[in-house]
Amino acid sequence: MTTMRQDITKHFLLGKFRNPNYLMDAVQELQSEGYPIYDVYTPFPVHGLDRLIGVKRSRLTVAAFFFGMTGTITALAMMAYMLVMDWPMDIGGKPNWPGPAIAPVTFELSVLFSAFGMVFSFFGVSKMYPGKKPILMDERVTDDVLVVAIDMKEVENREKAESILKKHEAHEVVDKYVHDDLFEV
Repeated sequence: MTTMRQDITKHFLLGKFRNPNYLMDAVQELQSEGYPIYDVYTPFPVHGLDRLIGVKRSRLTVAAFFFGMTGTITALAMMAYMLVMDWPMDIGGKPNWPGPAIAPVTFELSVLFSAFGMVFSFFGVSKMYPGKKPILMDERVTDDVLVVAIDMKEVENREKAESILKKHEAHEVVDKYVHDDLFEV
């Protein structure tokens, strides 16, 4: 029996800011009041925001290490097979396993496996695949607008959330309904 993914529409309250300091203050107050912040969208990095909203440290570095080790093992196994077992050559009495001469190939395959592995891991984890339509909370978030998205699923007092956003200089507060079949149920 195959299960199909459900189409899900989520309701968000968006607070749009022009100043990152006001954005940080609004996020702090919203969290202290218990409002569920879905995400914060900014056109540039805002120092300390990731810790404030609870973004965990990326495990992509660990994945990179394992992909790189896979490349190293592949390179060494490939060269051991080629140089020692498949086609050993005796050139001037030199050994079949030429020590330092294998370093460049080992390094290059380690870097290649690591780079491709990280790219495919990132796209897989972030659910970015060819043909997927991106979810933009606001078209201007790529230019000059900073957006706080509050998940309205568990919010009881919308007016209080809106007043907190406006108190911290949100120049616009709007509702947004987003439809995507990859939202977590």
